[in-house]
Amino acid sequence: MKLAFIGTGKIIAEALYAVKSIEEIDITAIFARPHSRDKAESFARKYDIPEIFTDYDELLKETKADTVYIGLINSAHYAYAKNALLAGKHVILEKPFTGFANEAKELRDIAEEKKLFIFEAVTVLHSPVIKAMEKNIDKLGPVKMAMCNYSQYSSRYDEYLAGEIPHAFNPEYYGGALYDINVYNIHYCVWLFGAPKDVEYYPNLGPNGIDTSGTLIMKYDGFSAVCTGAKDSDSPGYISLQGEKGWIKLDGKPNSAQGVVSHYIDESNPNTVKDASGGTTRASIEEHFEPPQEYHRMVGEFKEFAEIIDKKDYERAAKFLAETVTVVEVLEKARSKAGIKF
Repeated sequence: MKLAFIGTGKIIAEALYAVKSIEEIDITAIFARPHSRDKAESFARKYDIPEIFTDYDELLKETKADTVYIGLINSAHYAYAKNALLAGKHVILEKPFTGFANEAKELRDIAEEKKLFIFEAVTVLHSPVIKAMEKNIDKLGPVKMAMCNYSQYSSRYDEYLAGEIPHAFNPEYYGGALYDINVYNIHYCVWLFGAPKDVEYYPNLGPNGIDTSGTLIMKYDGFSAVCTGAKDSDSPGYISLQGEKGWIKLDGKPNSAQGVVSHYIDESNPNTVKDASGGTTRASIEEHFEPPQEYHRMVGEFKEFAEIIDKKDYERAAKFLAETVTVVEVLEKARSKAGIKF
């Protein structure tokens, strides 16, 4: 993969660091708006990037890259991705994919028509942790509950409280807790359980109408998934799945999970014990999974993107893209029901 980086913000700095040692990826270009050219030049020196562009159309016409990674503000995702696809480039688009479901579907259709790849860069789908959860989920029996919490006090929240409106809390730029942080919880649930039958969102709204935190309820047959995301307060993060025959628990921030525990009943041992509170403790098996450590949480996703593109694995790409479109539909429905306007 020959990759061009679009943007110069914090996520671009992280992605460049993550990609620098991946042999399958050749960093060929970086784009910055004219006023940020100094940042692009600094990145180019640090990572030996041969091409610098301040005109996006020029980059799409002249770059040696076959793929662009777009790490711009949320509201710019759709337009930059569409232009790249129309120019014949594969696209890696930072989360959240788009602000609106019709945009996500249009990008999907263009990519399919042109035999191009487009991915959402959401780390959780490419982590061995979610694969371990997927492997053991059937051992839980009928799922009865899913609870997710990703909450962290935003570095921009004090600015917001002071009356400034950074992009992360600005509806004009598709900010807010649902799209920025709760989206990780939603990805876990959609990947593991599919599209929900319905959604409701209960946000805490700031003075400009953006959600600074909130709880999303996704309704499935036989259970609900409760997803909390907060940028105005902090809490230990987790993903917890409960079934009639056991549970799976991920502790820590969902976007950088360090491991998962699967606990399910031992079908070969019928012994049970009543505990002091009146519950039944069944003989069980517990599995602990810790993934191999990478030097950055984004390494896994970029390796998988490069492999899919190089092998032209359209089937695997289509699975990721279908999940992404479903997540965008969930986000838009939840936001609309809560009265949050972009």
